[in-house]
Amino acid sequence: MSALRHERASRTQPDDPTTATRILDEAERLAQTRGFNGLSYADVAAVVGTSKAALHYHFSTKADLGRALIERYTERFFTALDEIEASDAAAPERLQRYVRLYADVLKQDRLCLCGMLAAEYTTLPDPMRGALRVFFDRNEVWLTDLLEAGRRAGTLRFDGPARDSARALMAVLEGAMLLARAYGDTKHFDAAAAYLIREVTAAG
Repeated sequence: MSALRHERASRTQPDDPTTATRILDEAERLAQTRGFNGLSYADVAAVVGTSKAALHYHFSTKADLGRALIERYTERFFTALDEIEASDAAAPERLQRYVRLYADVLKQDRLCLCGMLAAEYTTLPDPMRGALRVFFDRNEVWLTDLLEAGRRAGTLRFDGPARDSARALMAVLEGAMLLARAYGDTKHFDAAAAYLIREVTAAG
């Protein structure tokens, strides 16, 4: 085999680790814009420049691909939250940075992957449903801890259990992303996010 043919063959080896990453990147983009049910192996393969056989090599079923997408998204999201925690910023600033994680996704004309998949929850296989609940459960715990810390410090205010407020915050942010998508701009999300922050930030 010539050096050129060997190089071409190497690029298309299905066990190339970069192929799996590119598959996940493209599948994530499609899932965030079309939903998981609107994602096909043919679409992903066409953009990645590989074959459907290569996709099945890395992710034997669509359910396997979906679970890998959620787990990777969750890992990246909580890496960002770890960075927020490491900043030692006051609770209101940490909350604003949390909101910006959603805003940054929306600016890319995408929705939160897990929020998008939650809309399709009843059609998803059980492994994906479990992974989705992990994402939202961990968010709820993180936000609850943040809200409780802010109330103790006198920088955040809200009535009732912190967990209830955490759930409301998540629900409004995910819903505001959907509304922004419907109107084709980020103004509705920005307004809802600003309202949330005002409502829970204690007067200085």
